[in-house]
Amino acid sequence: MNKICHRCNGDLPSGDDVFCPHCGAPQLLLSEDYLADQQPASDALSPADTTGALPPPMPQQVDWQAAIRCATLVAAIAAVLCIVGLRVPGISFLSTIWILTASTTTLALYHRRRPLAWMDATVGARIGLTTGMAMIVLITSSLALTGVIARFGLHAMAGFDNEFIQMIAQIKQSALQTTATNPAQAELLHLYDLPEFQAGLILATSATAAVLLLLYSTFGGAINGMLRNRRRARV
Repeated sequence: MNKICHRCNGDLPSGDDVFCPHCGAPQLLLSEDYLADQQPASDALSPADTTGALPPPMPQQVDWQAAIRCATLVAAIAAVLCIVGLRVPGISFLSTIWILTASTTTLALYHRRRPLAWMDATVGARIGLTTGMAMIVLITSSLALTGVIARFGLHAMAGFDNEFIQMIAQIKQSALQTTATNPAQAELLHLYDLPEFQAGLILATSATAAVLLLLYSTFGGAINGMLRNRRRARV
């Protein structure tokens, strides 16, 4: 029995032609042994065994939309308290307490919005870290904006400048006491009078405070998440 081309249905004289002599289409033939080996694999999963839809994604351990909203709310309140504390001395203590308990407050708000959400030390640490980052961004940006407005718009930064000058003088005095035995190091004290060095000192202090705040907020969130997990297990 002569074989025919799969494209033009023309006769293949020898039956083993690689290309059709009529249209030039390649003739790819699979051996019967290969087809026999592939037959069980094609019948392993019938169309009735599957709906054809992709499996649903794994549920997230943290509802980040709710967590970010709670962290942003707590950080915004902390920023407002810090700004008001610059004018009202009594509010500065309240802002400090609010910042120290920010991760606990965020977890409480998150658990209230998502009472059935999973909670453990890892989840608490992630939400605490998010709260710390939100506070750093909002507090830093709000204080910077307030400082620009107060200096160039209201011209009301004289008090801050005097306090900063006194702080630099105290640092220089402490450095003089530690470098009294080393004249070479004492010559470097003139760096404290340079504006660039003073700006770098402020940035270094702010960066150190930001890192400590992140660590504290993360650790506090982990502890609070672990306690909430135990409390839920008891219930």
